[in-house]
Amino acid sequence: MRLEYFQMIDRVLELAPERITAEALVPAASPVFEGHFPGHPLVPGVLLVETMAQAGGFLLLSRLNLSRMAFLIGTGAVKLRSFVGPDTRLTVTATLVHEGSGFAVTDAAITAAGRKVAEVKEMKFSIQDFPAPELAEAMRGRAREVGLLKDQNS
Repeated sequence: MRLEYFQMIDRVLELAPERITAEALVPAASPVFEGHFPGHPLVPGVLLVETMAQAGGFLLLSRLNLSRMAFLIGTGAVKLRSFVGPDTRLTVTATLVHEGSGFAVTDAAITAAGRKVAEVKEMKFSIQDFPAPELAEAMRGRAREVGLLKDQNS
């Protein structure tokens, strides 16, 4: 996890057509913790939501064969159930709820040491063509880094 670069997912653990399980290791130190909060470092809730969005996005990228991009456009109910500090290993899951007509919906959750940390219902994505070739290449590179692509030349 590189919080300051919004690279939240470290690796894909399992991938099925309608579900993804990924891992994210919160770093021991990050500039984010300097302000959130001094003496009591916590991962901001919005970054936990982003982590779940990235898991859903990777699931959708896989389903789309990395031919189009999934952009987060909204969420339903978000529940932040516990604080997350440095050096925490997170398991992130996202499950497909709906896909079609240029939109997709996933549900997602984060657990740590078997305890639910956060969840979101109805995370909504707009499925669009990549707006720039640089973004398409960056997403393919990131997909390779996290293990979304297994021995593919995409």
